[in-house]
Amino acid sequence: MEIATPFAFSVAFRLMGDEEQAGDIVQESMITIWKTIGKIKSAESFKTWMYRIVVNKCYDEMRRKKRNPEFIAGDSDWKKISERVSENPGTDMENKEMARLIALLTDNLSPKQKSVFVLADLEDMSNDEISEVTGMSRVNVKANLYYARKTIGEMIRKHL
Repeated sequence: MEIATPFAFSVAFRLMGDEEQAGDIVQESMITIWKTIGKIKSAESFKTWMYRIVVNKCYDEMRRKKRNPEFIAGDSDWKKISERVSENPGTDMENKEMARLIALLTDNLSPKQKSVFVLADLEDMSNDEISEVTGMSRVNVKANLYYARKTIGEMIRKHL
């Protein structure tokens, strides 16, 4: 399970945008996995099964956060991101900056759109893999990804 933890953390971090929350979600996910490991049908399906647990835990947290919003992006936030990207286009952003950027770009997406976007464009998963992880049909994955990209594209054009 040690190998699975970085993958689980990557997805949780990119969906939640906060290292501490991602760590908590991974910890909760590993407890769930440990308790239900007997349900796994094969070693090949472990990765998909693990991702599904992590994504579902993130959904739960996103729903909770929607009831209690913590961050609303303003024009000054967009300006900082714009300046950062234009000044240093070749450098890697640190985790907190990346989390804030992802949060800004995905804040107005539904949890399903956000998870599909993160899994497809940040985790490089195929539509079939995303379908297995999220439980959505392949058509719904494609539709959610289309609308997520469209919404993010509109936000970028508007603010940058």
